[in-house]
Amino acid sequence: MKLSGIALAALISVMPVASGAFASAVISSGNVQLGVDDYGQLNIYTPGNPSTTGLTYTGLRHTTTGYEATADGCLCEGWGVGNGANTSDVGYANNATGSAGLSLVSFTSTASTATSVVNAGSSFQVTHEFGPSASADLMSVKVTITNTSASTVADVRYTRNMDWDIEPTAFSEFVTIGGSVGATAVLSTVDDGFGSSDPFSSHFPIVAGGTGDFTNLGPDDHGARFNFGFGALAAGESKTFEIFYGASDSTKTAFLALGAVGAEVYSLANANIRGTPGAETFIFGFKGVGGTPIATPLPGAALLLMTGLGALGALGRRRKAS
Repeated sequence: MKLSGIALAALISVMPVASGAFASAVISSGNVQLGVDDYGQLNIYTPGNPSTTGLTYTGLRHTTTGYEATADGCLCEGWGVGNGANTSDVGYANNATGSAGLSLVSFTSTASTATSVVNAGSSFQVTHEFGPSASADLMSVKVTITNTSASTVADVRYTRNMDWDIEPTAFSEFVTIGGSVGATAVLSTVDDGFGSSDPFSSHFPIVAGGTGDFTNLGPDDHGARFNFGFGALAAGESKTFEIFYGASDSTKTAFLALGAVGAEVYSLANANIRGTPGAETFIFGFKGVGGTPIATPLPGAALLLMTGLGALGALGRRRKAS
């Protein structure tokens, strides 16, 4: 989603800065750079860290090319946690669509790590621990949801959503979601990355077919939203899972990276290069959500995706040659 200069200026004026009660950090490991805000959402203002296209915001960036993947146009990336039995018991963070129900406990960072701890709603404390992973193409986020109330929460929800804006063709990308069908904690997936990160908010597909699992949908201006249900959490009990953000030189190496960390559910996004998916692949994945870990060698779905990408690339080359 592209915002006007006036809208962006207004957004900047209310964004947290790295001082006082607020903090943020640009962290990097291997081939990935993340701009992490204090509540654990991505996309921060970084005038001293422009992307290859000159964008002065950092969300998810590939250090090999310097291209940005989530911060162009709107700062649409965030998360939310809530109580399915009491939807007013909720907290969420998103620098584009708003944050509510959260209070910051702490935010700390180093050159390659960042840890955000917040109280959310009336029942939860949520910790996001960002750091390196087993793959140079991925950074890990260990998410821990703790029930801080005096009673069991019967229906714990968590949502993570983003608008993919892959440079150099931000607002026009090919998006894939895979592994969600059959993953027991996945309630729904959709290519709408623009909406609120409130886990109880409405969301609808941007492109026809943009729900469940899909491959190379687009090109269009769309993203990825994952809604999870983790069941009951007793008083004092915690639920932990992992998120991965990354970038790779190709779809093949993106799947190898996901396999290396044991990811189960994922979204991939590629720039629109002359009507076909570009080779550079950005990655959004989850582990510990009741799915099947991506295997190496690659599973059939991954091979089918790469075969499709190869066919599209060959078609583009033939058109160019003609």
